[in-house]
Amino acid sequence: MTAPQVQTDLRRSIGVGRATAMVVGIIIGASIFVQPSAITASVPSIPGVLAVWAVAGALTLIGSLVVAELASAWPRTGGVYVFLREAWSPAIGFLWGWAMFWTMHTGIIAVIAMVFARYLGTFIPLDDVGTRLVAMAGVVALSAVNYRGVGPGAAVQSILTVVKVLAIVIIVLLAMLFGDAAQTVSDANAAVPAAIAPGAFFSALVAGLFAFGGWHMVSYAAEETIAPERTIPRALMIGTVLVTTLYVAVNAAYLYVLPLATVSGSTAVAADFADATLGGSGRELMSAVVVLSTLGAMNGVILAGPRVYLAMARDRLLFRWTAGVHPVYRTPHRAIVLQAIWACVLVGTGSYRVLFTRVVYTEWIFFGLMAASLFLLRRRAGYAPAYRMWGHPVLPGIFVLGTIAIVVNQIIAEPVESAIGLLLVLSGLPVYFLWARRAHFTPDNETGS
Repeated sequence: MTAPQVQTDLRRSIGVGRATAMVVGIIIGASIFVQPSAITASVPSIPGVLAVWAVAGALTLIGSLVVAELASAWPRTGGVYVFLREAWSPAIGFLWGWAMFWTMHTGIIAVIAMVFARYLGTFIPLDDVGTRLVAMAGVVALSAVNYRGVGPGAAVQSILTVVKVLAIVIIVLLAMLFGDAAQTVSDANAAVPAAIAPGAFFSALVAGLFAFGGWHMVSYAAEETIAPERTIPRALMIGTVLVTTLYVAVNAAYLYVLPLATVSGSTAVAADFADATLGGSGRELMSAVVVLSTLGAMNGVILAGPRVYLAMARDRLLFRWTAGVHPVYRTPHRAIVLQAIWACVLVGTGSYRVLFTRVVYTEWIFFGLMAASLFLLRRRAGYAPAYRMWGHPVLPGIFVLGTIAIVVNQIIAEPVESAIGLLLVLSGLPVYFLWARRAHFTPDNETGS
């Protein structure tokens, strides 16, 4: 009698609905409810503000189309890591994963966890230590949900995404039903289209693009997605169009009810909006919305990241132990635990602030490389994506130019911090060569190129 076979492959349980919920839920974090002031302050014009959000959404959609094509060519766990590895080199892919684990991805988790805890403090008094402990508890709790299976994690993501979308719809409805168009004479003048300096518009656009962050993460869980070559492109397109529509609509609602100057200076614009439309109880209501919104964003990020570390471990560019798949839950449980531990360390020490702000802009270098890879891949024999993005080569060319502009703008604005961040990412190269030597890793014998 033979022993029952233990399943060590990942379980496919993410359909179009759940994948779309991942895209929408990860993108919509707390920023749209808390602080769109950076854009409004840079572009003090209502048409200008709405144009920034629309253009940011359009660029995000182009990036999503790029990822959709690459995901249909390589529907494997790891997403961006796999695309960079296959299109350019294993070293480039490794640097993405390196930056993800130590700073970018775990840093995002830490940032969202702290926002969650601070807004929870509206209802439960918390000092600094208590806030950090609550933030870490949130990371551990959602990591535990995802440890138990991608199905429960995706289900939680879907529920919280619906809550966030409904919150934005309610804000728009409140503006239509109870808003009194609180524009002053000076604000009305600001609403008239005026000449906007290109530099100011671009600075606002960069802030808008960061508010769309996380759109690519659905590709990380390709091996747990049903028919990923079709599902991921659909989820990316539906999700980014939906988020863009919601962002433009909610900002129009803010600007309809609140004076432009109030929106420009607010650090909690949704709460100010609620005060204006619902009275004193509105602020607590919006704090609850932010708490749920941050939980949804954090859950999606926690779900996505470990799939990259799993792919790296399979390539022997990380401890092989990390490649373990739970025999019952069929999740990358060890990678989930490692991610949770490091995110909690960043929260507990507060080091996420410095690391994240220095390194976050570097992800746009990798995004630019992804888009640029289409110019090479479409000439490569054997490249056969199930989906080809429309608008090639114009749209990926626009996206590449946009990423270059973002990176150059950041370097000019903060040269020292930018240089340190880039060095932190490049510090992974010696580690890569050490791992590659030990694993005898080449694109030919490991990636199936």
